Amino acid sequence: MCQLYAETLFGRLLVAAVACLSALLASTAYAAAPGITGPTFYLTAKTANLNQPDGAAVYAWGYGCDSAHTPGGFNPPASLMPGANCPTMQVPGPTLIVTEGQTVTVNLTNNLPAAVGNTSILFPGFQLTSTCPAGQQGLLTCEAPPGGSVTYTFTASSPGTRAYYSGTQGDLQVEMGLYGAIIVLPASIPTACTTGYAAKNLSAEAAHHESDFRLSKSAYDHPKTCYDREYLFQFAEMDPNIHNQALAQVTALAGCTAGTPACSLEVPTEPYHPAYFLINGRSMPDDMDANFAPEYPHQPYNGNPHMHPGEQTLIRVIGQGRWQHPFHEHANHVRILGRDGNLILTPPDSTGATQLAGMLMFTTDTTPGQAFDGIFYYTGRGLNWDMYGHNPGSADPLALLTCTPDANGYNTGDPTAVNYFEWCQDHNKPLQVAPFGDVASGGPATLPDPNILTNGAWYSGSPYLGPDATSRATGPTGVFQPSNIQANPSNERGFAFMWHSHNEREITTNNVFPGGMLMMMLIDSREFVIDESN
Repeated sequence: MCQLYAETLFGRLLVAAVACLSALLASTAYAAAPGITGPTFYLTAKTANLNQPDGAAVYAWGYGCDSAHTPGGFNPPASLMPGANCPTMQVPGPTLIVTEGQTVTVNLTNNLPAAVGNTSILFPGFQLTSTCPAGQQGLLTCEAPPGGSVTYTFTASSPGTRAYYSGTQGDLQVEMGLYGAIIVLPASIPTACTTGYAAKNLSAEAAHHESDFRLSKSAYDHPKTCYDREYLFQFAEMDPNIHNQALAQVTALAGCTAGTPACSLEVPTEPYHPAYFLINGRSMPDDMDANFAPEYPHQPYNGNPHMHPGEQTLIRVIGQGRWQHPFHEHANHVRILGRDGNLILTPPDSTGATQLAGMLMFTTDTTPGQAFDGIFYYTGRGLNWDMYGHNPGSADPLALLTCTPDANGYNTGDPTAVNYFEWCQDHNKPLQVAPFGDVASGGPATLPDPNILTNGAWYSGSPYLGPDATSRATGPTGVFQPSNIQANPSNERGFAFMWHSHNEREITTNNVFPGGMLMMMLIDSREFVIDESN
């Protein structure tokens, strides 16, 4: 069910309805945090075009995998994500996945046009131990000349998510697409991440035949950082004027001798007027197509998160552009765990224990060059109605499911139950005064007839999770099911929440709404299998 929030900034219901409609394109695509594993990486910097929803193909530069070397591996592995690949140029660059304590080696070859000149990579937060060859020391780091290579070595000193990006003429090269992410996994997993709720959530996924796409069981070496599902989002923007000027100058200087005065670019980067606002190199609705979709050969990563109620969903977010992007995750606040690999904790108490001290954020800040790890959580608690559509007077056995509260008030006794992690205080509590179907009646609200009003794709026809609840709410004949029911994947009737920039212009593509930094968080009923292989 699309949740319609009246936001003055974004045109109230119009924005939410159109955003829900855009989710039609996400019918079989889910996100994850795919990347390549180390600790040794061979990268190249090359040119290619980035496809945009308005039909434009924007000239760009990006990092990719050197074709002369096979990546150490993919994570998730090929058995879970068979379409995974690492092209020789992509934006963002390949996500580098390593483990805390490893010695990481990154070999970079500069295959950009000669006129571009040197290029490099910065690894903020890590102490480099590599040595620059003679003549390759740049202003900030070792640089690879056109056709040349450079090697960086550092220790993955602490877990967390960080950015990497060009350290050479950053105002131009980062704008052109030379950036990516490093994920450092903790060397040890806290016991809490394999017991209690963590173990039951995993059992619930397994009971419904879901694979585990997590890179780890915890984000940091701390028992409060366990998680059940994860996604990586890199925010950036592009000014096509800069990209077009770079292409024109590179074309005019084709064949020039690298390093000579006549073989260099003079591309102004101010004034800055970005027209494309990107999540993982794509704009909405493209960001909700599959990972590694062939129509985006140089933009392999998507942005289309899914989850089930009760899951701890880790979001890894990096601001990769020049602007700060205020991003709002509908349905709940985000608990910030750490920034740039620095876990935010209280001082130790008398027993030496520490607690999470990161903020709960209504709108997360994606500061340029900065990364954060945060937990998003949704249970339906506080809705004040039974979102599973239970009815104690029904003949339907699914409408008679019980809800036995644990110490925290949730139904966690049986991880195989469809209503696992239901907030029991709202069990059997009706919403509708006079529902069409077999759900409980007598509630405070009279909902609109779905024959008259449906709010775009992903609207389930009822304010309840799951296909069975929808059927009960709309009657056994299906007469009242909305006309767009075929837009949803088989058996999926989830809650769709917009996740989007709170800067109005940034939810456009080349000034056309909707687009830009916008995606949907889909909260699915347990019986719908979230397959993150694409």
